[in-house]
Amino acid sequence: MKEQEKYLSPNKRALKRLLKNKPAVGGLIVIFLAIMIAILGYLIVPDSTPDANDQILEIATEQPSFSKQMLLKRKNRSVQQRNIFGKMLFGQDNPYQMIPINSYKIDGKSIICEVYGGTSGSTSTDTIALADVVHPIKAGTSIIDQGNQVSLTNLDGKTIEVSVDDLVKTVKDKHLKQKTYFLGTDKYGRDNLSRLILGIRVSLSVGLIAVVISLLIGITIGSIGGYFGGVVDDVVMWLINVFWSIPLLLLVFALILAFGREFWQIFLAVGLTMWVELARIVRGQILSLREKEFVEAAESLGFSNFRTIVRHILPNTVGPVVVITAANFATAIIIEAGLSFLGIGVQPPTPSWGTMLNEYYNYVGTNKAFLAIFPGLAISILVLAFNLVGNGLRDAMDVKTRAL
Repeated sequence: MKEQEKYLSPNKRALKRLLKNKPAVGGLIVIFLAIMIAILGYLIVPDSTPDANDQILEIATEQPSFSKQMLLKRKNRSVQQRNIFGKMLFGQDNPYQMIPINSYKIDGKSIICEVYGGTSGSTSTDTIALADVVHPIKAGTSIIDQGNQVSLTNLDGKTIEVSVDDLVKTVKDKHLKQKTYFLGTDKYGRDNLSRLILGIRVSLSVGLIAVVISLLIGITIGSIGGYFGGVVDDVVMWLINVFWSIPLLLLVFALILAFGREFWQIFLAVGLTMWVELARIVRGQILSLREKEFVEAAESLGFSNFRTIVRHILPNTVGPVVVITAANFATAIIIEAGLSFLGIGVQPPTPSWGTMLNEYYNYVGTNKAFLAIFPGLAISILVLAFNLVGNGLRDAMDVKTRAL
């Protein structure tokens, strides 16, 4: 060991060992990127509508890198505009109806479009008034022709007049866009990339909330059993063994049936099934620590049991707890994906990787296999990242690990 490293604290030595573990560092990078993507959410996805649920049925199940010109027709209803934080958290409704077109021609006050009909190759022709493309029009009113101008009633009930030349320029400049779907579209014509990105939020949210719940329950029960021993420990071990004997998914099914299938209830159900192993580890650690001199010193000074456990014993169990927490994070992601795959997890249209697998696993072996491959890869990569970090933490905190 180098001279300058002799006086490093155990935590700093563990951190140095962790940073020299290349697979663990790779896992940390993946997790960091996933967290940043989940936080930014709707600000970075191509489809920023809530749940990336902007459906364009004409372009259903298109291949990755599919590109098509879109006519953006203004919807004839008001759309609430959110600030940047509201959009980041909840998305922003699209004020336009997206119409995929092969070609268009402006004829007077109208635009004549050859509408794309999908992989079948069928097309149709649609004629839309230019004023209807650019402006939201109040229901029950019509566009009045006034020579080189048109008159219409907007959603506020006000009558406005616009020139045809301005309408033509606005349509060409702002309402005809080329849109590319880098990971293709699903069976409802939704952007796959957007839904995959938003699916990170579900996976990380399930992992975080489930781990927090399991930490609260597991550390509390394990600490009580390990510190007090005797009858209390017997009761704790009986409780652990009862939950340990119940198959994990069966227990989750029962909790979901009891609590319901709402977003937060799924998280609660997963968290309530993951405390058992943590409680067992914490109990074992405290059993080995409660006879140490520093614990006897704390008791002789008259410290309360709560303070002795929280301030003096639990800090010495951080290593195993952190390792188990990383593993539980990966387990929670797999459980959520499995529940969604079985149809009892997060409900549509909320994007979930497990739900996407459930909807498209039948496409494996066809030219639409990408619909199942992409979410499957996303689950595998994120779970692998947490497992690599967990293994790296285990090696870094192992007291038997050779010094740097």
